[in-house]
Amino acid sequence: MTAADLLAVIDMQRVFADPASPWAAPRFRDAADGVRRLLPAFGERVTFTRFLAPRTPEGAWRAYYEQWPFALQPPHAPLWRLTDDFAAVARHVLDATTFGKWTPELAGRVGPGGRLVLAGVSTDCCVLSTALAAADAGVEVLVVADACAGADDTAHDRALRVMDLYRPLIRVVTTGELLAERRV
Repeated sequence: MTAADLLAVIDMQRVFADPASPWAAPRFRDAADGVRRLLPAFGERVTFTRFLAPRTPEGAWRAYYEQWPFALQPPHAPLWRLTDDFAAVARHVLDATTFGKWTPELAGRVGPGGRLVLAGVSTDCCVLSTALAAADAGVEVLVVADACAGADDTAHDRALRVMDLYRPLIRVVTTGELLAERRV
């Protein structure tokens, strides 16, 4: 890791943590454990993201929210909150109504020559969308496999394999590998 690394913790929200939610990530707790291990190594260089429903879905998003009408809730609704353990430490939060969180704001936080480290949920949706967009923008991306969780284990593994095809733009690593790199 370098001082220019930014950890983006993707969508560690109640809607993905709650086992009763239709969007629950079954291994959310495992991903949360990995994120907690990473946080001290990044200090202030952490951005948490939240996926939010748009006020009025447009285009293909209309059909998406017809399939998931429970999610059409305002940004302050409980389902969109970061889980308590992360809300307590999230100093910088970026909200987006898109799967991908590679926004001008996140790009500005990474800065020129910076490297983006991704963790969170869902590996096969928001993490994947963010990684591909950042890589297309020319940013080196590290995806921390054991600090991510997918819709299920198969989707998680497939998404990691797809992202690893983008080497050297995107590299899939483990928490242990990333933290060991920091100690070197």
